[in-house]
Amino acid sequence: MISLWLAPRRPAERPGGGGESRGTGGGPGRPRAPAAVAAGDRVARRAARERELREAPLAADRDLLADRERGVALTLAAAAAELHVTPSALSHQIRTLEERLGVALFVGEARGLAMSEAGRTILPGVADAFTLLSQTLQLLRPEEDEHELHISMLSTFAMRWFIPRLSRFQQAHPETEVRIATSVSMVDFAREDFDCAIRFGDGHWEGLNADLLFPEQLVPVCSPNLPTEEKPLGTPADLKHHTLLHAQLRSDDWRLWLHAAGIDDADAEHGPVFETRNFAIQAAIDGLGVAVVDPHLVAEELKSGRLIQPFAELPISRGAYYLVYPDRIAGAERFKAFREWLQSEANGQ
Repeated sequence: MISLWLAPRRPAERPGGGGESRGTGGGPGRPRAPAAVAAGDRVARRAARERELREAPLAADRDLLADRERGVALTLAAAAAELHVTPSALSHQIRTLEERLGVALFVGEARGLAMSEAGRTILPGVADAFTLLSQTLQLLRPEEDEHELHISMLSTFAMRWFIPRLSRFQQAHPETEVRIATSVSMVDFAREDFDCAIRFGDGHWEGLNADLLFPEQLVPVCSPNLPTEEKPLGTPADLKHHTLLHAQLRSDDWRLWLHAAGIDDADAEHGPVFETRNFAIQAAIDGLGVAVVDPHLVAEELKSGRLIQPFAELPISRGAYYLVYPDRIAGAERFKAFREWLQSEANGQ
């Protein structure tokens, strides 16, 4: 059987664990039965212990130091949100550690937090120590379920490409249970409970294997009812008279396409901005304007006529989609079957 987990998951959290508590037959606010209370208390105690481990001062500073070393502009609020603690709690943790060490690890600057000289000095050793600790604690984790495959991928890719094909994997491998979580962040396979991920990029992720699925293309698409005699879409220059639909994390796509088409006098930024490309695609289907997307993600809509591609394709690509995975999963039978199926789907589209 295939089951889908379409919500983001925190490190080492199994699908179905945590989240909102559910009563036994009652609506919100109804008292729970004693057994439910006991079970809820056990879950709460376990969650509290996990928070204590996650929120240890040294762990917090380790992550902050690592982010700063990578050139990430840090603010206390953003760092606290990433670590699932309040800004005041994080500030207290940092202050406690600095008092214990007798040195300042961070200094304030206009952009947020800057690493001090002491912080830069201890960063390599702290990173190595936590890597070793993480690897050691892996020995205490329950043995992995050989029938489960945990995958992280981009939400639009999941909705528009992966899930429509998933039934074929289910039919071929009913013994494997697929768990999917969506995220735009790269997976830390040493800390997070994933077997593999599908990501967009250049194919180079340090310490990981990356199998090419297919290169991305960018093409404008719209509803067949959008072009009219007054506002045609016969040439790319006609886009200046239409609404352009944007995805928040792909804000440069229209600029790249218009430049490749030789249209440099159009406003590449006008038009509504949606959180994901999936929303922009739906807006195009509903006739709100023209979206620029990978045709692989709208193949069914183009085939059915719900969307049209008004112009010839241009050789534009920012990267490709890859199956990314660590060495530890490469030999697992469930993963090898999934990898073979995924490559077959990508090659046959």
